Amino acid sequence: MSDESDSQRRMIESLLASYRDGEWDAMELGQRILHAAIASDGNVTPDTDRAKRTGFPEVIYGSGKTPESILAVLDSLLQKHSEILITRVSPEQARVVSDTYPFTRWNHFARTIRVGRTEMPAIPDKVVSDSVVGVVTAGTTDEAVALEARETLAWMGCSTLLIQDVGVAGPYRLLSRVPDLKRCIAIVCVAGMEATLPTALGGHVACPVIAVPTSVGYGASMGGIAALLSMLNSCAANVTVVNIDAGFKAGYIAGLIAKTAMREKT
Repeated sequence: MSDESDSQRRMIESLLASYRDGEWDAMELGQRILHAAIASDGNVTPDTDRAKRTGFPEVIYGSGKTPESILAVLDSLLQKHSEILITRVSPEQARVVSDTYPFTRWNHFARTIRVGRTEMPAIPDKVVSDSVVGVVTAGTTDEAVALEARETLAWMGCSTLLIQDVGVAGPYRLLSRVPDLKRCIAIVCVAGMEATLPTALGGHVACPVIAVPTSVGYGASMGGIAALLSMLNSCAANVTVVNIDAGFKAGYIAGLIAKTAMREKT
């Protein structure tokens, strides 16, 4: 048992003793136990029980956090979980994390870092599972967002098929890859500009297509808003949409679909 867990146990035992002595009622006891059971460090309060509720541990959003705050959350989460994902990581944050934890995989392009407790996180190409998720980009400028989705899927234990630069400006490029995409359980489709690739793709496959608008484009693209609106107005019934540049969100949803499919096979 860790020092933190032992300290929490002693605190809860003390709260129960005070309750038995009549110092507070059952409602207040429950509130105090809940507060004591949550590991906290100043303003940092990791959700250490999230995996029990949702199937996967808390993911750390790195942007705006100090390296010290990230380390505090990591230390708490790695006591319970074998691998933790951090998104939107700066080079300085990645350096501090890598210097502290020996088993790290930093994808500087995706701005993600995966931290293992006892072993190195697997690269996406080495992850093998029964269900494959496609990750498709319209152009190579969408690659960073696509790789964020792919690292997320690797963290979730999902196999991925990465297909890049098949936008609608050259329709034959997508058609040549449709046979590969038809074996996917779900597809993350990343596109900027006019963002019509998800609709074109959706008409060729029988699985969910999770569209990710990117902030790629000239002035009228309005930082990805035009792509977002185009995707929201898709006439393909199997297309759904996440936020602008939200590779993590798309990857996570696709991973849940894949994991559900794998459970149904067993």
